[in-house]
Amino acid sequence: MTTAVDRGGPFVRGDMRSRNWMRAAAPGISFRFKKDESSPIGGGFVRDARRKNVQRFRRALLALVVGVLVVAGTMSFGHGVYLLAKAQLAQVLLRSAWERTRETGQPAPPWPWADTHPVARLLVPARNADVLVLAGASGRTLAFGPGHLDGSSMPGDPGNAIITAHRDTHFRFLQYAAIGDEVVVERTDGAQRHFRIRASYVADHRALNLPRDTQRPTLTLVTCFPFDAFNPGGPLRYVVVAEAV
Repeated sequence: MTTAVDRGGPFVRGDMRSRNWMRAAAPGISFRFKKDESSPIGGGFVRDARRKNVQRFRRALLALVVGVLVVAGTMSFGHGVYLLAKAQLAQVLLRSAWERTRETGQPAPPWPWADTHPVARLLVPARNADVLVLAGASGRTLAFGPGHLDGSSMPGDPGNAIITAHRDTHFRFLQYAAIGDEVVVERTDGAQRHFRIRASYVADHRALNLPRDTQRPTLTLVTCFPFDAFNPGGPLRYVVVAEAV
């Protein structure tokens, strides 16, 4: 008859050999997966899957953001190119109308449906600026060239002639204009009047007070500020004042 000793000793509390025998006899009782094992039912597999999903989501989100920025930049660039091309083409048509105006002495519209016409030619030799000034300073007029403000003096006449234009097209050169630069105004009768820049400053358009009458013939050139602003408009204006010499 086999005794307990023959089977590995007595099974008593506190006897390590008996516990070891139980583990050896039934190994499946004490075997468990480790928490970090990558098995189909282990925690490591789940964490790997979650990590991969997060990485995919981040890559997709980054691609979406980059795509939106590229589209927005392309649209903004394309709109800027369109405005610049439109302004340059308008100046070609306006010069033809300017020549007809000088020849006949009568206002000549640059195209049949135009509601404006050139009233003067403005030159700043030091800044390679040569633009035609149109009657009126509405937004529609400023899309094609600098506009002469109704009610102010005509360029070259006594008083203050106020001319405005966009900072990113026809008055872009104003950011480089300096005190002492010469400004030449050519009138419809072919006569030229010479001016000299005396001052420049930045002001809020809501507090901008431009005089109507001046002791000497004056040109006041106004555009938006700052010149490198991404969005058009804004309350600030850049003002350049030139007096007849």
